[in-house]
Amino acid sequence: MQPRNHASALADLRRHLAEAALRAGPAAVGQVSFGAAGFDAALGGGIARAALHEVYAPGTADLVAATGFAVGLAIRAAGERPILWVRQDVVDAETGRLHPPGLIELGLDPGRILLVRVRDTEGVLRAGAEAARCPALGAVLIEPWGEARRLDLTASRRLSLAAEGSGTTTLMLRAGVSPPPSAARTRWQVAALPSRAQEANAPGDPAFVVRLLRHRGGVSEREWRVEWSRDRQSFQERHSFPERQSFPENEFREQQAATGHRSSADQDRASLDAASLSRNVVPFPADRPAAAGGEDPDIRRTG
Repeated sequence: MQPRNHASALADLRRHLAEAALRAGPAAVGQVSFGAAGFDAALGGGIARAALHEVYAPGTADLVAATGFAVGLAIRAAGERPILWVRQDVVDAETGRLHPPGLIELGLDPGRILLVRVRDTEGVLRAGAEAARCPALGAVLIEPWGEARRLDLTASRRLSLAAEGSGTTTLMLRAGVSPPPSAARTRWQVAALPSRAQEANAPGDPAFVVRLLRHRGGVSEREWRVEWSRDRQSFQERHSFPERQSFPENEFREQQAATGHRSSADQDRASLDAASLSRNVVPFPADRPAAAGGEDPDIRRTG
């Protein structure tokens, strides 16, 4: 990717976000609640709206669950405002593209998503920071891939300050990596749980085991088992899930950290960032029709 093209793509993104900000009303303030009374009470009412929050999957197998949890948070934070999703394109190659019917099942209209696909970590951070500064957005999801040196404390501070300045809830979604030092307000680890079948053995609501790893407000580490209700667009606690050993991969990583070793899978993930695919950072608004047979088939509406 040539620097001139990269700068042009960022300029397009800035222009689109500036136009959206002019059309938007006052940004929401306060907290984002989960909708589950016990869950929210333990957190003092919810999580800060104008802040950066991190959502981790302990392994790639749990990325779908972590994504579902992050999407639920984004839905509750956004209200009627659009959600901008910054995605490193190697995520598409490794785990698949966003699936509109799946988003609909979570209660999110794909037409509300502004999807930005980028080549590398640097592009993720630049596009994510531009989005986090925009008060017209209801939420921003930032999804890089693998271990990346650029995702350090300084980068997280920039994102955190951008979110605090605009009032836009910003969520960093990552899988299969060791969490680095960060300025995020909260850090969560999410894995899948078996859902409970509904009447006539219909599929149940998405279920998660959610662990709060860190909270800058002083809330201690703890764990919840929750479901996401599409109809109510809220989380709800459940206390009768089948037992699951909590985060076995996380325990293995702690042992690795203690011995100073990294698994071959972690090393492979780290190499992916250096060998990312070559494509541009392009803002694509949900209110613009997708062109059939356009110049770049990878730039399209999620819906």
